[in-house]
Amino acid sequence: MTDTSHTTETSNGQEQAAKGPADWAIRTEQAVLDAAIARAGRLGWNSQLVRAACEAEGLSLGDQELLIPHGARDLAALLSRRHDEAALKALEATPAHTLKIRERIAAALSARLEAAANDAEASKKCAGFLALPFNADLGISLTWETADKLWRWAGDTATDQNHYSKRTILSGILAPALTIRLFEGKEAADKFCARRIENVMQFEKWKAGKDFDAPMRKITDFLGRMRYGPKAG
Repeated sequence: MTDTSHTTETSNGQEQAAKGPADWAIRTEQAVLDAAIARAGRLGWNSQLVRAACEAEGLSLGDQELLIPHGARDLAALLSRRHDEAALKALEATPAHTLKIRERIAAALSARLEAAANDAEASKKCAGFLALPFNADLGISLTWETADKLWRWAGDTATDQNHYSKRTILSGILAPALTIRLFEGKEAADKFCARRIENVMQFEKWKAGKDFDAPMRKITDFLGRMRYGPKAG
């Protein structure tokens, strides 16, 4: 009988070795993010913050270039995704299927806003950084990513144009709601979200009774008659 124990041990050792660098990167990224959150209120969200946070974790400039090549933009993405994870963790206690759709979206928005508010000073500085024109692409991308995660928690499985329209609408609520939560407080943010959700629900009801494909069908029918003549009776 062949002894496979040595082979298994060797295989496991190789797997651990392969995981090592990736695990180090993940742990170190999060440690640098922690250091950045602690310093953002004083330093702002910029290259100075990145260097200070990396130095706090004992990283050389070479390590920094390897781990966070895009500097403050990478840190902004790490912060946004941490807040996404925190929101989804908080939502685990709220089964989505027990709520109406508007309640699901309200709960999802509230959880995400509170996750950001827990790191309020860092979130404010990061929001200001993402509002700069040359960071608008990243801000839009991260907001869309958040909206997608929240809709998936809410049970959305749409693959047609509704997939995109839902995320676009929720992104349009998320960005101003976050600003309101950070600068005006929870009550103001909750009221804003409630109004916007009501607007969306009214629009959805109106849309449900409309046939938006009808104009295109009329055009294609007209073009068809132009080419092929009237349909045979």
